[in-house]
Amino acid sequence: MDLSAVDYGLAALASVGAGFVNAVAGGGTLITFPTLVALGVGSVPSNMTNTVALCPGYFGGTLAQRRDLEGQRHRLVALSIVAAVGGLIGSFLLAISSEKLFNSLVPFLILGACALLVFQDPIKRRLRVSTDETPDAVPSVGVLAIMLVTCTYGGYFGAGMGIVTLATLGILLPDRLVRINALKQAITLVTNIVAATFFAFSGQVVWSLVVVMAPAALVGGNLGGRVARRLNPNALRAVVAVIGVVVAVKFWL
Repeated sequence: MDLSAVDYGLAALASVGAGFVNAVAGGGTLITFPTLVALGVGSVPSNMTNTVALCPGYFGGTLAQRRDLEGQRHRLVALSIVAAVGGLIGSFLLAISSEKLFNSLVPFLILGACALLVFQDPIKRRLRVSTDETPDAVPSVGVLAIMLVTCTYGGYFGAGMGIVTLATLGILLPDRLVRINALKQAITLVTNIVAATFFAFSGQVVWSLVVVMAPAALVGGNLGGRVARRLNPNALRAVVAVIGVVVAVKFWL
């Protein structure tokens, strides 16, 4: 498609903002996805392009918390398999979705992500986390089934997946929050890698935007990580949530 230098500049700026917001509060997709749509990219290709472009950013979070994955080998293997299957199912469903169907779902997906963003802290506080480590074991079929649904959503849209995953694991696998969070990072990474790989062969990813957005998101993530302690994440979440609501209303109309 025909994009101007200004368009690429806006996509890069949005990606810096998304990386920054993800590092401080989460919800970066609510910035980049509507930006791509505003630039004239179809909603389905925008979602695919966004997933591929922001995928490298998930490596950093997993790498930073790799030590907290120690002692969770059985959980990690089982949940990674589920994440891969869910990511594949979600990405396939997106690939066969028409623009009309996806556009009709987008307002609800965005509003759901906004709600998760706003209530992220209350959700964390209500998690049945323990101060002790629980034994490493393959999760039950019920837990795996619930995570499959979560990861399918992540492959389809992705905004708010990290919060959903953290809440689900915290309720179903009571353990120290730092270990649950590390597991969440790994599951989110696997889901996005599989989805991004599927999208890469779909023919709908705008690769020229990916080239601009991926490094910009990494820069934003680095900046956000440096100033995270000096910013109020609740205020930033509120701003992103307001943007999300505006975008949802626009899609609705």
